[in-house]
Amino acid sequence: MPASRRTRVLFSGYAPVHYLCFRPLHERMRELDGVEVFLSGGLKRDSEAGVEHDEKAMYGPLGVPMDEVLSVAQIEEQDFDFLFAGNTTLIEPRSVHTKVQHFHGVSFRNRAIRPANMSCDYYFLTGAYMARRFVDAGLLQDGDPRAVKVGFMKTDPLLDGSLDRKRLLSEVGFDGSRPVLLYAPTGQKRNSLETMGEEVLDRLSASGRFDVLVKTHDHPKNTDVDWPAKLSRLEGQHFRVTREADVVKLLFQADLLISDASSVSSEFSLLDRPMVFLDVPDLLERTEGKTDSMLDLGTWGRRAGTVVADPSTIVDVVSASLRQPDGLGEIRRAMARDLFFNPGTATDHAFAWFKSVAACPGSLATDLDPDADAHRWSGRSYASSGRPGVPGCHGCKGFRRPP
Repeated sequence: MPASRRTRVLFSGYAPVHYLCFRPLHERMRELDGVEVFLSGGLKRDSEAGVEHDEKAMYGPLGVPMDEVLSVAQIEEQDFDFLFAGNTTLIEPRSVHTKVQHFHGVSFRNRAIRPANMSCDYYFLTGAYMARRFVDAGLLQDGDPRAVKVGFMKTDPLLDGSLDRKRLLSEVGFDGSRPVLLYAPTGQKRNSLETMGEEVLDRLSASGRFDVLVKTHDHPKNTDVDWPAKLSRLEGQHFRVTREADVVKLLFQADLLISDASSVSSEFSLLDRPMVFLDVPDLLERTEGKTDSMLDLGTWGRRAGTVVADPSTIVDVVSASLRQPDGLGEIRRAMARDLFFNPGTATDHAFAWFKSVAACPGSLATDLDPDADAHRWSGRSYASSGRPGVPGCHGCKGFRRPP
């Protein structure tokens, strides 16, 4: 890090999953002298004054020290060197030199791949599949310096040996004697929980064959129903509606995943365990009808699992999938290889990238002559000028100032 000044880093988001995708890198940044990391945003709600963000409601339950958290009003009066975000509509400070999009998932709906998400200087691509989709959409080019082959930091614990499945099961009250099913639907309108999900869960519970975990979405589009409260009637020795924010811990416990159009199916492919998809034709039709739709059911889509259209078949389908867990294993493994760079070590790659860029004096706007850099001092980043930094900083390992 430059010795003469501190590097100021900001993360912002409006849902727990946004921060959970940044947290592995945040924890590593704490190891660095000369780097200050702050968090902002918060759970989003509409009010008469417009959109408000509750930072305490978002970060408090995640165990984040509140002295690291700034309100949206506070960051609007401050300047930062880096902004990291996993959401498309950025919550921005007064000015920032370098914006980094780290994404909060990758799914066959590809909602991250659209023009609205192109205001950043760098993109932590999750894998080769995402890279191709950005190129296909004309949003990035092959070899684009903005594209950084990081992977998906949030999923590192699935493969790095840091999780203890027996302990995690014990914490939710399961002893491992029954197969563990995780049901994790997407938060889009007309998701499976809004259509057949309750009947599916009723049938799975009544079968007496499984331990069932339910992870409702942390920021659903439709907030008319309090699903954890509504599903509490099913809770018992072998059924839990979990309040755990980190789905990675839940995926690690599951012998089988039940989902619909959520990015969790992509993440679960890293474990090479069976999946079942509840059919959501209305949701897919709505997605395909959007003007910037990149819906892709042909490449991987739901090919790595069995699609269920009739909830009356769910017990038989799940049972058959568990009896032959490698039935679609070849597809799952190919899918995981295509979706993820650096599985299990994505955080290492992100941390190395950050250190190289932050260590380059020419990469930080506050080290530059303000008269020579109108973009930083007018409160805009290089992304807004269309001039991202590019490799090759006169012998250092970072990135040179854009021309």
